[in-house]
Amino acid sequence: MKSLHDVPAPAKLNLFLHITGRRPDGYHELQSVFMLIDWCDTLHFEKRPSGAISREDLTLALPAQDLITRAAHLLQSHTGCTDGVHIAVEKQIPAQAGMGGGSSDAATCLLALNRLWGLNLGLPNLEKLGLQLGADVPFFLRGHNAWVEGVGEKITPIELPAAQFWVLKPPQGVETSQIFTHPDLKRDTNAATISVFAAETYDFGHNDLQPVAQTLCPGVDQAIQALNSAGLRPRMTGSGSAVFAHCRDNTMKVSVPDRFLARFCSNLEAHPLQGWATSDS
Repeated sequence: MKSLHDVPAPAKLNLFLHITGRRPDGYHELQSVFMLIDWCDTLHFEKRPSGAISREDLTLALPAQDLITRAAHLLQSHTGCTDGVHIAVEKQIPAQAGMGGGSSDAATCLLALNRLWGLNLGLPNLEKLGLQLGADVPFFLRGHNAWVEGVGEKITPIELPAAQFWVLKPPQGVETSQIFTHPDLKRDTNAATISVFAAETYDFGHNDLQPVAQTLCPGVDQAIQALNSAGLRPRMTGSGSAVFAHCRDNTMKVSVPDRFLARFCSNLEAHPLQGWATSDS
């Protein structure tokens, strides 16, 4: 096997995001449901015998040391692999959107290179590496829609009904650190349970980060207003700035503000690469 082409890295939406407390170390205790959607980046991998790792940006320009490149170097150094790779990236998921694009790319890179380089690492080993790259990487590696708790380390697979969503991304992004350090951030939402969530699913909960994000990024408010005007019930995903709304009618039209990205998305039952690594260590 010398190449892997058209390897997907799907985005996620946070159906809700509650902050239930703050730990002594400063990290926040969270509850959320992460849901995979069909808004994807696409990566292409060409094996190189020299050990060199290179990246080509086919759409948007990425930083020199993005999570894809870092994931490749981390896997190579961890295993002592002498193979290299050239990675071509078709970036579609916007940055600073709360959609997990960078983490998803890193997970796809680890899964693809584990296969391309014939390393045969199990999922637990890949998850340990993934955690060094970002808290959301293990979620994408596991490949299930999930109930997530703690600081993101407690991941419980859940089933979600098939559904469709409008997703709007303003041209501006939001810095996660600005939100989590903001004095107005609500940090005491009551803890919920999976059974309570399951009774309401796409109407459940809220995003505790949204009010602060709306003050920091006017585009979040514009996206909310645009979806409200279409008769939908929008909320921000993650730490923003993308906003989504469950849509029961696939003919529903939305007036998208200028320079906003917009997609009508479906959720995924599972990650397209689920099973690319074994559950054994």
